[in-house]
Amino acid sequence: MNRSRTSRPRAQQRRSGGKRPWLGWAVKLGLVGLVILAAFTIYLDAVVQEKFSGKRWTVPAKVYARPLELFSGLKLSQADFLKELDALGYRRDKSVHGPGVVSVAGNTVELNTRGFQFYEGAEAAQHIRVRFSGEHIASMTLASGGDLPVVRLEPLMIGGLYPAHQEDRILIQIDQVPPYLVDALVAVEDRDYFDHFGVSPKSIARAFWVNTTAGAVRQGGSTLTQQLVKNFFLTNERSLSRKATEAMMALLLELHYDKREILEAYLNEVFLGQDGQRAVHGFGLASQYFFSQPLSELKLHQVALLVGMVKGPTYYNPRRQPERALARRNLVLDLLAEQGSVDAELIVKAKQQPLGVTRRGSLADSSYPGFLDLVKRQLREDYHEQDLTEEGLRIFTSFDPLVQLKAEESLAETFKRLGNRKGIDDVEAAMVVTNPETGELQALISSRQPRFAGYNRALDAVRPIGSLVKPAVYLTALERPSQYTLTSLIDDESFSVTGQDGQVWKPQNYDRKSHGTIYLYQGLAKSYNLATARLGLEVGVPNVLKTLERLGVTRKWPAYPSMLLGAGSLSPMEVAGMYQTLANGGFNTPLRSIRSVLDANGDPLKRYPFQIQQRFDPGAIYLVQNAMQRVMREGTGSSVYNQLPGSLAVAGKTGTSNDSRDSWFAGFSQDLLAVVWMGRDDNGTTPLTGASGALQVWASFMSKADPMSLETPQPENIVQAWVDAQTGQGSAEHCPNAVQMPYIRGSEPLPGASCGFPPAESVMDWVRGWLD
Repeated sequence: MNRSRTSRPRAQQRRSGGKRPWLGWAVKLGLVGLVILAAFTIYLDAVVQEKFSGKRWTVPAKVYARPLELFSGLKLSQADFLKELDALGYRRDKSVHGPGVVSVAGNTVELNTRGFQFYEGAEAAQHIRVRFSGEHIASMTLASGGDLPVVRLEPLMIGGLYPAHQEDRILIQIDQVPPYLVDALVAVEDRDYFDHFGVSPKSIARAFWVNTTAGAVRQGGSTLTQQLVKNFFLTNERSLSRKATEAMMALLLELHYDKREILEAYLNEVFLGQDGQRAVHGFGLASQYFFSQPLSELKLHQVALLVGMVKGPTYYNPRRQPERALARRNLVLDLLAEQGSVDAELIVKAKQQPLGVTRRGSLADSSYPGFLDLVKRQLREDYHEQDLTEEGLRIFTSFDPLVQLKAEESLAETFKRLGNRKGIDDVEAAMVVTNPETGELQALISSRQPRFAGYNRALDAVRPIGSLVKPAVYLTALERPSQYTLTSLIDDESFSVTGQDGQVWKPQNYDRKSHGTIYLYQGLAKSYNLATARLGLEVGVPNVLKTLERLGVTRKWPAYPSMLLGAGSLSPMEVAGMYQTLANGGFNTPLRSIRSVLDANGDPLKRYPFQIQQRFDPGAIYLVQNAMQRVMREGTGSSVYNQLPGSLAVAGKTGTSNDSRDSWFAGFSQDLLAVVWMGRDDNGTTPLTGASGALQVWASFMSKADPMSLETPQPENIVQAWVDAQTGQGSAEHCPNAVQMPYIRGSEPLPGASCGFPPAESVMDWVRGWLD
């Protein structure tokens, strides 16, 4: 009895006391959990503040074309002006009402320009009228009245330098967004945005009810803040732990930052499309990508489309799924109407509008790959790769989209005309266009398919230049006026040279013929190999190589006689640099593509100023230019005038390498220099010479570009003299066969007989003597 009585209390004691250790453990675990949760919360709080308060995004550098500068008298056709406005995304309308709108009436274009932050400072938007007369701007006035001296349009963005993850965005501030964007976004994505603290129990409950009754996931409960956290800090992993982390970070974000700041970050972060390998983030970039317009210029129906795409940028892609996108856009408009955010009449008009997206993206990542490659190479000489891909630099270049378009059209049309020639399908091409006076690159084509990135032939195709070297040979001679003039007699006869290694070099003319004794200028105009090689050997191959170096050629070639006929190799870009000095009166101007650089805040970083150095006597250059103009009038380039007006003076030189492997032409007017190369990547034979291939592209381009006629001022040391075209002796203006030729002063021929009579000076001397 006693044992049983004592045993029961002990059993009860064991049973009642057995719970206390587990409870203690539970409390301890709970406390540990709270500590861990607190530590995790502190960690998340540090993550949120560090990233959100610091540099939030890596922004690629943006590359811009030259701004089109308008003034009365500018040579610019109305058609080209409208092409530029179309490329910039200006909208055609019957009347002008706000930035980025243009109206055309006869020969007058009315538009409201967009403001832009240039290197020199900000330029405000202006409402202007531009009147055209023929190929020029006749007048330019403010719409409100008063003449305008000059106006710059904002430059076209032609590409960017992107980070490895290929994200891109145009950062915007919330006060820059168009009307209704915030209202539409809140109405569709988070109605209680301005009332919750990052997580909305009401939205979660509503989403649970909708999804349960529908039997499928139709609505999400995430707030805009949670969406931003997921995109900004987390991955797309679907798990309860990730969702819990998202909710905690959303609460912390709202604790430290106000609603407008969070909303601004969302507007810049949200994913809205894919352009090839590059992700389109933020409404600023999406506006350019889908509408070719700045975000601030969007209308209600355009805003509604972008907001509707937030739910599924691929599913509602307006280019690929226009019907689906239209229904989604109209749903957004209906939600705005339900909430009374927008007048019902505006909603009706907006729903009547088409989607209005451009046919393709306007980000231009691969639109001008050859030129952008050049810009990147030049920038890397001054900036680190990270600076170029993350700091939001703004690069202003000399690229001219109108010149580029004409170059591309000329190349395509020439290949089409040559299409029936055997082997033409394997021929590639490159082209470089510069301003002869400044050395600025205006256009660059790196491939027969100029919009595809890849091997940059304009910069990297180093090929034998053939007869393009010949102006250097003749310039070397003409710098010695006591020995050589344009009318010096030289021999175009066969010869051979035996080198130190016993190899025999025996050049030939293209037609396999000799042409006897000719004038020096004819050797260049007709591109005679024999005469040129003889002349080069007379002046010395090393001296010709020194002339090439002064022209801008930096490659070191061996002093072989074959160099006189173009055995040395250059890229089209290097040829352009060489001919730049010839076109600019002997002044060397290094080729450049970049004008200036701004940082993300619009502050100037660096300018790339114009540089110039006199390398040659202007008189000698003047004589070479004269001979190069004769190339176009009476020599290997004469077919150019099948496409150009006879009144247009241009200078140039054809080039063909051995076995017609390379077809070259380099030539210039007063305001344009262009170099064209055509050949095969495998260095195989082509069906083209310099005249039948590259020259045809050049001529087509010049006919479209409508350049200024070459008007080289006569240097002080140049005189004009009348000579007999057959003998080269001094003559008089009215004598048969008399032609006028330029000479460096002191090298001109003595005055000759005046059409069979003694020279006037001789007659006067005889009279004086008789009188004495």
